[in-house]
Amino acid sequence: MPSTALATAADMAYWTGRPIGTIWRWASEGRITVYGHGKQARYNLLEVEAAERDPDTRELITPTPAPAIKGCERVAA
Repeated sequence: MPSTALATAADMAYWTGRPIGTIWRWASEGRITVYGHGKQARYNLLEVEAAERDPDTRELITPTPAPAIKGCERVAA
C-alpha cells in the first residue's frame, strides 16, 4: 500500500510554496488527491515535490511545479 502524509491545505501550500487557492484548484482539476471535504479536507504531501527553500532562513527559492493532471497524457504533434 502506498504511503500517505496527509496535511491541511495551508500545510500543503507551505510545502509547495504556492497559495492555498492553487492547492484547491489542483485538487478540483484532479492534479492531487483530496481526502475528505470542507474543513476536514486533507492532501497527500507525498504526491508533490517540496518547494526549494533556503536552508537557513526557510525563504522560498523555487516553488513546486504544477503536477500533471491524472489520466491525461500529452500527444506529440
